[in-house]
Amino acid sequence: MSGKAAGKVTGLQISPWNLILLLPLLMLVTPWFNFDKPRVLGLPFFYWYQFLFVFVGVVSVAVVYVMTKGKPVVTGKPDRLAAEELDEGEK
Repeated sequence: MSGKAAGKVTGLQISPWNLILLLPLLMLVTPWFNFDKPRVLGLPFFYWYQFLFVFVGVVSVAVVYVMTKGKPVVTGKPDRLAAEELDEGEK
């Protein structure tokens, strides 16, 4: 997925943790949950299953955020875009 050209890393950099973000997409497969029963609090399965996936999506994003925050995309090289090193108007 990534290649090297003249010492620079090019291409897509991906963390394996990002694959968890595919989990909420399972909610889009409507035939898996297009049923009336079982009912929870009077709600058909179709509705409470979708509502459950709201929480699955939030948890998925939270897990990926916590596991990937602060990690550099490319290791072994200085971070040239670090906020601490930005010039504030000095030229």
